[in-house]
Amino acid sequence: MNTVNLIGRTTRDIELAYTPSGKAVAKFSIAIGKSYVKDGEKVEEVSFIEIQVWGNVAENTAKYVKKGHKVGVVGALKQDRWETENGNRSKVYVNAQQVEFLETKPKSNEAENTPDDNNGWDE
Repeated sequence: MNTVNLIGRTTRDIELAYTPSGKAVAKFSIAIGKSYVKDGEKVEEVSFIEIQVWGNVAENTAKYVKKGHKVGVVGALKQDRWETENGNRSKVYVNAQQVEFLETKPKSNEAENTPDDNNGWDE
């Protein structure tokens, strides 16, 4: 089984490109915050997850999602492998089938009246 469900905020605007055959591909990353208590102290950590999405979902994501927007992603882990002169390399990312637009980032003048629901994880 290879299924990933994530919710996070985008760390940059979506990068949209097209393959030579004309298929859309979008790439972006999301920040996922986590907090816990260790030795009586609150610890907050963040993970940055790379996302790739294809086709109409890629085009719609690029059209409607900007840096700081909260999104839900459903997909599968994918690993790309390649060889360089320094040895073998690999990268793991989420190959998304679905991106749900959950919320936009509040404008700075609205931020005072809006609770900080992203745990402070703005890049």
